[in-house]
Amino acid sequence: MNVTSMRAVDRWLGVPVCAALSLIARFTRYPYATAARTPRRLLFVKLAEQGSTVLAHAAISRAVELVGADNVYFLCFEENRFILDTMDLIPAENIVTVRHTSLLTACIDGVGAVRRLRRCRFDAAIDLEFFARATAAITFLCGARVRVGFHGFGGAGPYRGNLMTHPLIFNPHLHTTETFLSMVEASRVPHTDMPHFAYVPTETKVEMPQFRPAAEELEAIDRILRGHCGDRNCRPLVLLNANCSDILPLRRWPEQRYCELAGKLLERFPDLHIAFTGAPDEQAATDALAAAVDADRCFSVAGQTSLRQLMTLYSIADVLVTNDSGPAHFAALTEIDVITLFGPEHPKLFGARGPRSHVFWEGIACSPCVNAYNNRTSPCQNNVCLQRIDVDRVFDKVCEILARRV
Repeated sequence: MNVTSMRAVDRWLGVPVCAALSLIARFTRYPYATAARTPRRLLFVKLAEQGSTVLAHAAISRAVELVGADNVYFLCFEENRFILDTMDLIPAENIVTVRHTSLLTACIDGVGAVRRLRRCRFDAAIDLEFFARATAAITFLCGARVRVGFHGFGGAGPYRGNLMTHPLIFNPHLHTTETFLSMVEASRVPHTDMPHFAYVPTETKVEMPQFRPAAEELEAIDRILRGHCGDRNCRPLVLLNANCSDILPLRRWPEQRYCELAGKLLERFPDLHIAFTGAPDEQAATDALAAAVDADRCFSVAGQTSLRQLMTLYSIADVLVTNDSGPAHFAALTEIDVITLFGPEHPKLFGARGPRSHVFWEGIACSPCVNAYNNRTSPCQNNVCLQRIDVDRVFDKVCEILARRV
């Protein structure tokens, strides 16, 4: 299912399901913890978004510190377990996945996942999605006595029932890393403390794990690069992630500007190579962008790499220029410098952290227009917030990074 279909299902099916489950919770003796205690076994529910999963690193680390890695579980879409495997914080067998190739597949896998999770007898379950109904229902059905998640008090967020024992107010001024970490801390306090949760978050200093590709993975990437570069040395190497799909078009910097940036960089650096990256469903459009640059030192590897191979490519490249998307976050697990172009969302909430993270954001009056309260939808049809980021400024930043690295 694509993003639009998932949102439609979450709205039209999720609302009545959450309403029905809320009635069950109200009129039955459903598991409910009244006393505060540190949980012994904990579940995270975060189906979508690899980038946000990276930002949950501190929260997962804190849970591991509290209950041990063997007692921390994670539920996600199958395509997103890759990033959890890469971070290597919890055992692989504790990652439960759901396929979402179709609504039927997602329902079948979801039911199977809930049955498995109920057998684990969790003390606490934490819903890391902001206002998704599906994850609220799953968090409730897994049987945990403590359930932490966001609640739309007074209509501040989309309706998803009264399924949380520890309902939290979403704070749109708090970085997602601290938001997720505060949810772990909330699982340890009495439910009577909610929603006035007297926890003071501070900026988290977390050492992100570094992705270390195996020798055979480096050889596989080398073969891909040789297919484009021949016997030439491909370093220095700049990667451009133009996100040519229609998943979140408002987040896209105008594609022609990536071509302009590539042309200026190739002219400035005679030994530089540029690779456009992208998912398999972006291959045709990304290949066309690379062809438009019309240079033998510029090529496309979209659709030619697995996610793990893409991480390997990040580990040997020098700079990644990308729209605000998953690659901006999981590239932070490597030593590449990442330039992220923000527009309809705010980097202070979702930006990757670290000394090699560089952000462009114009901060115009209508931005950010995409947020948790509107399920990341917007009436905007013209992303001037990104169009205001000109090629020359991004070019200067890439040159500055290359001068330091090469």
